[in-house]
Amino acid sequence: MTSKYIMSLFLTSILLMFLVTMSIQTAAADKGSGSFIPKTRHKNVCGDQLCNVAGAKQRMEETMTRMAMGEKMPEKNMMQNKMTDTNMWKTKTGTLTSVQDPGVGHESHQIAIILAPSSKTYKGILTYDASENIQLVALHGPLAPGEDAGQKTWTPDGKTKFALTFIDPENSAGSWVFTGNALAVHTKNTTPFTVSYSVSYLENQPSDTVKTGTLTSVQDPGVGHESHQLAIILAPSDKTYTGVITYSASENIQLVALHGPLAPGEDAGQKTWTPDGKTKFALTFVDPENSMGTWIFSGNALAVHTKNTNPFTVSYSVVAEK
Repeated sequence: MTSKYIMSLFLTSILLMFLVTMSIQTAAADKGSGSFIPKTRHKNVCGDQLCNVAGAKQRMEETMTRMAMGEKMPEKNMMQNKMTDTNMWKTKTGTLTSVQDPGVGHESHQIAIILAPSSKTYKGILTYDASENIQLVALHGPLAPGEDAGQKTWTPDGKTKFALTFIDPENSAGSWVFTGNALAVHTKNTTPFTVSYSVSYLENQPSDTVKTGTLTSVQDPGVGHESHQLAIILAPSDKTYTGVITYSASENIQLVALHGPLAPGEDAGQKTWTPDGKTKFALTFVDPENSMGTWIFSGNALAVHTKNTNPFTVSYSVVAEK
């Protein structure tokens, strides 16, 4: 008889003694405390309810046997609940009838609020089917005093202001990947509409890669870009960002992602950006020809840009990982 087999029998004996003791204690507690635990609860899994004893015994025996044979339990299993509790996807499905938009200046419009304003930053995907063509709305903020500097805004009272991303897909059914502090569906009509939707989203706490903010651009420090304006949202990093940005700017902008820095000789015809002529990054330069929108991106830096000499303002919500 091998030592591993003897160890397995020893551990199994301890397990059986433990289960018997727990059964006696549970029965005594049910009688002595005067509390009543319905029998149906014994069929449920562990939690605030009792365990199925036979199933628990089998699972524990299998686990202890594997441990006795020298097998390690994966750390992922031990940490799984903790990880999902701190950053869990949520899903809502429903049907709403719109109401009069409470925003100042929007009183003749209709709105259906899907995710209410929050201090956390939402990231998710919305799929919708409405009774008429609608517009998609994400809010960013609230803005600090003086941050409403040309970008579209929304306010319920003239004091608390949010930057407004307002997208018109010119349809009644579709999907939208978004970030923001609130999510709604809107029309410029006076009569109510109906929208059915499903939204899957995360609520993200602020961090160095999860931000809602407002920036005023500065002169682009890139060689050859001195007459341009730039607002850096995620600074250059040796790790790669992957995420979503939803934005509202005071004028049409271009979206920038940098890749690198490049090794010597790697700048071989692709667009590049350099602050000093030596350290070079490959440049992804996207012109959506709009001032409001959403971009799914990856790269070693993220920025918003114009080819104009005058500063612009951009409000945004970005949720990224690196």
